[in-house]
Amino acid sequence: MTGVSRSLASMVMLLALAACASAPKPAAAVPVAGQATEAGALPEAVAGNAPAPADPAVAAPAVAESGVAAEGEATAAAPDANAATTPTAAEDDYAVLYGDAPVAVAPDGNGGTAAPAPFDPWEPMNRRIHAFNNAVDNAIARPLAQAYATVVPQPVRLGVTNFFDNLRSPLTFINQLLQGRPRHAVQTLGRFVVNSTLGIGGVFDPASDLKMKRRSEDFGQTLGIWGWRSSRYVELPLFGPRTVRDVFGLVGDAPLSVTRQVDEDAIRYGLQGLQLVDTRSQLLSLDVMRQDAADDYALVRNAWMQRRTFQIEGDRRRREQSDSLPDYLEEEDPYPTVPADAMPVPIPGG
Repeated sequence: MTGVSRSLASMVMLLALAACASAPKPAAAVPVAGQATEAGALPEAVAGNAPAPADPAVAAPAVAESGVAAEGEATAAAPDANAATTPTAAEDDYAVLYGDAPVAVAPDGNGGTAAPAPFDPWEPMNRRIHAFNNAVDNAIARPLAQAYATVVPQPVRLGVTNFFDNLRSPLTFINQLLQGRPRHAVQTLGRFVVNSTLGIGGVFDPASDLKMKRRSEDFGQTLGIWGWRSSRYVELPLFGPRTVRDVFGLVGDAPLSVTRQVDEDAIRYGLQGLQLVDTRSQLLSLDVMRQDAADDYALVRNAWMQRRTFQIEGDRRRREQSDSLPDYLEEEDPYPTVPADAMPVPIPGG
């Protein structure tokens, strides 16, 4: 309990420091149709919305405030109300997640569509932390991951990934129970038993061959299921992108980690270090995209917020209509973030 108290105290101190950081107020948010927003907060579901399709039949033409088109501007022809329209695959997926059509947004200067900005009132502070995380990544994490991917054969790396995924199964199992999903919890428990025995401690993955789906849940997602859907973005030192909700989720996940229950410091630190290197090696494929980005911070923030929205809203929908979700929402995310149990920190009294 002492370790949990210290972890909680550390997270509370971090939030207090973040609250003291001066930052301009975010621009006025555009709420999703049919969904109320809290004062001064942009719902996280808006931050992860996919951009509206480019079909002119979907987006309405821009008009002046008086309701009349500005002089000299051409207006799109109104679609025939009786004409039959076929929803696109993206619209079908959106309707499954949110229950209505995508919100049309104004085109940006590059000819695309401008998605609503995530709720990020601490952006100046977050950018400084992001720069620090990038410096640590460039100096330590990425070189280690590249060396690991070069030296260690791919089948061995796959076994390491399977091993740590299997160790997360008890945490996923507990969170699925807390989310009111006993059927998925039983499937996760069965997958853990199969891989721990036939898979030799989880190094191999016979459960996938038996069509047992791999899922990953955390306490941040559980808090989202319980109703904490809107949360501001924050980037943590070393841990990277999070929301305030997910910071509390880290505190809830840490005591349930199998790795942190290892009393021998040398073994625990070795496992946690290997887990960090393995996690970073799975993200090497994204480095080229980040290097070419005009704003790396905005790219990471927007992608992460969209990912979390899909995870949480997918979980909410799964309880109501589990058979109607797109297949890709049922699978584990291939690009993990730093897990709560991967940081080599001492356990008091260990």
